[in-house]
Amino acid sequence: MAQDPLVIFTPSGKRGRVAPGTTVLSAARQLGVDLDSVCGGRGICSKCQIAPSFGDFPKHGVHVGKDALSEWNAVEERYDRIRGLKEGRRLGCQAQIMGDLVVDVPPESQVHRQVVRKDAAVRAITMDAATRLFYVEVEEPDMHEPSGDFERLARALKDQWEIEAITAAPTLLAKLQPTLRKGDWKVTVAVFADHRGGPATITEIWPGLHEAGLYGLAIDLGSTTIAAHLCDLDTGEVKASAGLMNPQIRFGEDLMSRVSYSMMNPGGDREMTKAVRAALNDLAKEIADQASIDPTLIVETVVVCNPVMHHLLLGFDPVELGQAPFALVTSSALALPSAELEFSAINPRAQTYILPCIAGHVGADAAAVALSEEPEKSEDLVLIVDVGTNAEILLGNTSRVLACSSPTGPAFEGAQISSGQRAAPGAIERIEINPETKEPRFRVIGSDLWSDDPGFAAATAQTGITGICGSGIIEAVAEMRMAGLLDPSGLIGSAEKTGTPRCEPDGRTHSYLIHDATADGGPRITVTQGDIRAIQLAKSALYAGARLLMDEMNVDKVDRVTLAGAFGAHISPKHAMVLGMIPDVPLDKVTSAGNAAGTGARIALCNRAARARIEAQVRRITKVETAIAPRFQEHFVAANAIPHATDTFPELSKVVSLPAVSFNTGGDDGGRRRRRRG
Repeated sequence: MAQDPLVIFTPSGKRGRVAPGTTVLSAARQLGVDLDSVCGGRGICSKCQIAPSFGDFPKHGVHVGKDALSEWNAVEERYDRIRGLKEGRRLGCQAQIMGDLVVDVPPESQVHRQVVRKDAAVRAITMDAATRLFYVEVEEPDMHEPSGDFERLARALKDQWEIEAITAAPTLLAKLQPTLRKGDWKVTVAVFADHRGGPATITEIWPGLHEAGLYGLAIDLGSTTIAAHLCDLDTGEVKASAGLMNPQIRFGEDLMSRVSYSMMNPGGDREMTKAVRAALNDLAKEIADQASIDPTLIVETVVVCNPVMHHLLLGFDPVELGQAPFALVTSSALALPSAELEFSAINPRAQTYILPCIAGHVGADAAAVALSEEPEKSEDLVLIVDVGTNAEILLGNTSRVLACSSPTGPAFEGAQISSGQRAAPGAIERIEINPETKEPRFRVIGSDLWSDDPGFAAATAQTGITGICGSGIIEAVAEMRMAGLLDPSGLIGSAEKTGTPRCEPDGRTHSYLIHDATADGGPRITVTQGDIRAIQLAKSALYAGARLLMDEMNVDKVDRVTLAGAFGAHISPKHAMVLGMIPDVPLDKVTSAGNAAGTGARIALCNRAARARIEAQVRRITKVETAIAPRFQEHFVAANAIPHATDTFPELSKVVSLPAVSFNTGGDDGGRRRRRRG
C-alpha cells in the first residue's frame, strides 16, 4: 500500500505525511507550521502564499515531481490576473499536495515574521569612499575648438579636481548633453575610483549642485539570513538597516545541501542564483523605502558571503566546493558593475565590490570579520567565532592568523529542533531552570518580562509563546545540564531519576517540558532527546574546528574569545561554555562583536584603503581545512560530551558546579555519532 505524501516545510524543517489532496495550508496547520491566512482559505487575502521546490533533495531523501501539487485552479488564476503572484508562488489554501513535497513559507507569509538581528554596530570608520561627488563647471561648446561634451567634462574634472583619467558607460553618455544644458554647464557627478588605480568612472550626473547625498549598501549575504546597511558615503552614517530570510533555504538549509541540489538537479545552480539576486533587489527596495531615499542614489554595494553563497551570487556552479580539494572559481576580490549581478533596484551604473575568499570553505564573510576584528594586531591570542549555519573561525595574534570553517548546521538558528523556530516575536530566547525545583522560567522575544513576572501573560498576549529560537535552545540545554536533568553524554533523565514530572517519556527516550499551552489551543514546547543530539552535533563541530586551529598553533588554551554574528551576539557566554561550544577561558574574556561580517562590509564600503589592506591580509592567513584534517573526527567525538569528554574547563568550574549524574543504561550511544560535513 502506497504511503501518503511526505511534506517538508522550510525554513522550519517541520515535516509529516498527509492524505493526498490535502491543501498546503491545511498541512501547515496540522504540522504546526507558521503559515498565515486571513480569509479562511477562500483565496482572496494572499497571506498563505508558498513557494514549492521541485527536483531531488538528498538531504530530505525525497524527489519532488512536477505533479507533487495540483494544477492551478480558477481561484489562483483569478488572483494572479487581478493582483499578481510572484513567479513560482502558489496559494497555500488552493494548492493540494499530491506527492512528496518540499515547500518554503516566505517571510511575508509567516504570522510571526523573522527578526533579522543584524543591526549595525557603532564603529568609527575613516571615510575614503570609492564613490564621491564632484561639482564642476564645464566649458560650453565652441565651433572654433571642436570637442565632445564628455571630453570637456573630463577636462573640467582634471583641472578642477585633479582627476587624471575618466570613463563613462554609454547609458551615462546618453544623459550627458541634456543634463549639461539643464544645469547651464554646471553639474555634479558621482565618480567611482577603484582602490587598485586605473581610470575613474562617472556613474551618475545631476544638473547644478546635487545635495541629496550618495549612498552605498553593505550586504552580509548569509546562508540563512541576508542583512544590509544603507550608508551615507560622505559621513559613513548608517541610514537604515534591513534583513530578510535567504530564499535559497527551500533548496537546502545548509551549504552542502545546496551544493547537492545543484549536483542532482540540472540548472539548480541557476535557480538558486535567480532566487538570491531577486532577494537582494527586494532588500534594496525595502531599505530605500525605509530611509525615504531615491534608490538610484545607491551607487555602490559591498558584499560579504561564504564561498557557496559567493559562487551562487556570481552565477558560478558550486559543485567543486562539494568535493576535495574544494576549488574556488576565484578567491580574489572582485569589482564589477552591479548590473552584472542583475541588481536592478539601485542605480543602473552602480559598482559592486566583493571581498576576497580565504579558502574553499572560508569565505569573504570570514575576511570581513578579519577586517573588522583585526586579529593580526592582537597582542594576546584571540579566538574569533562567527556563529552561523557554517561557523567561520579565526585564531591569531601579531605573529600569525589561522582560519577554518566548521559545518555546524542550522540547529543554532532553531531549525531541526522539535519546537524550534527562527527568532521572531513570541519565541523563547532566554531560559532558567531552578536546580532545586527543576521548574523553568523564560523570556520571549518582544517582552522584557520573565514568565513568572506579574504582567507576563498580558505582555505576551498578542505574540503568544510560539516556540524556541537558537539562543533559547542553547540556554535550555545548558540549563538542563546545570540542573541535573541532562548527563554529560547528553541523555535526558526520567522523572524518577531527575525528580520532576517535566521529564516525560518520549518513545524510548525522554523529553523536558518547558511550556504547555494546549489547554488554550497553544503549543506544547519541549526539549527532546533528538533536539539534544542536534545541538551536540552543532556544538561539537564548532569546538572541533577551534581545537584544530589550536593544534596548528601548538597551544592548549586561548586568551580570549570573541563571538561574532547575529546569533553570536545573543549567546550567553556562560551557557555557551557549559555546553562546550567554545574553549575554556574566564567568562569576562568572552565578548560579543555583534555582526562583525556586516561591520567589515561597512568598513570596505566606506574606506578604499581597507579593501587593499584585507586583500593583502588574506594572503597571509593560514587556512586549515576541517573536512580533510585527520584530527577533526577525534576532536568532534570528544566534544560530543557536555561540556567535553577530556578537556577539563577549569575556568568554568570556578563559576559553575555541574552535577555528576549519569542516565546511560547501556542502550544509547552516548551522543558519539559520526559527523559528516554538511
